[in-house]
Amino acid sequence: MFERPALRSRAVPVVLVVVAVLIMAMCTVGAEGPAARVVPVLIGGGAITAAVWAVRRWRVDRVAYERRLTAWAATEAVLAERLRIARDLHDLVSHGLGLITVRVAATRYEPEPAQMRAALDDIEAASRETTAELRRMLTVLRDPAAPGPRAPLEGLDALPEIVRAAGATGLRVDLTAGDLDGISPGVQVAVCRTVREGLANTARHAGPADVAVRVRRDGPHVVVSVSDSGPVAGWRATPGAGHGLAGLRERVVSLGGTLTTEHVDGGFHLVARIPDEPP
Repeated sequence: MFERPALRSRAVPVVLVVVAVLIMAMCTVGAEGPAARVVPVLIGGGAITAAVWAVRRWRVDRVAYERRLTAWAATEAVLAERLRIARDLHDLVSHGLGLITVRVAATRYEPEPAQMRAALDDIEAASRETTAELRRMLTVLRDPAAPGPRAPLEGLDALPEIVRAAGATGLRVDLTAGDLDGISPGVQVAVCRTVREGLANTARHAGPADVAVRVRRDGPHVVVSVSDSGPVAGWRATPGAGHGLAGLRERVVSLGGTLTTEHVDGGFHLVARIPDEPP
């Protein structure tokens, strides 16, 4: 991020010099002769001239400062938006690639040709969707002034599709959602990101395991939990770069929530608590 511009005016040092000169000139007041008549006039005229110039200079500097401040704010907004896009890009692409990796690994154990063809269809669909998202996001990052089409924000109605896509990798997902009416759009996005990252994490580390996804209200909070039964026998973990949970934690914390992870009974347990006052 760039440093915020500061208000600096060239009128201040000039006015200080003029004031010092006027003070020294006033020391001559009271002298006799022509100087006694001329010096007071010069002092008054100089003071008025300096005051007028200082006011005009201050206004010019103020306008220049506001122009720099506006440009700085616009730059910061663009950088913040591009950072958000980069985070979304990571979430979407890493999830898609994680599903592809797990589906390819699971295909080794598919004995029937029909099952192998279905797996290849799933891999192709995930590849096309991930490539399209990657192309769209890179277009936005390269030219922020012309962002092009933007995908709509995910809402809670996207949870069944997220679970269905995870099920195509072999995960056996049990989704339970309580009364979630009136949740703000930002929290809905965070809920979907939490479920998506939790399932992707399970697919990479545990393989086609049993997963329980719970979304409920707890007073002023929305609680999301993703719990798996642990790695299946013979599964080789394919860990990612490690940015997924860190990015998810940053997203949840930015909303005032908390994200906790722990290993329970051989499985992995992820819980996000996000504040959202009910209407």
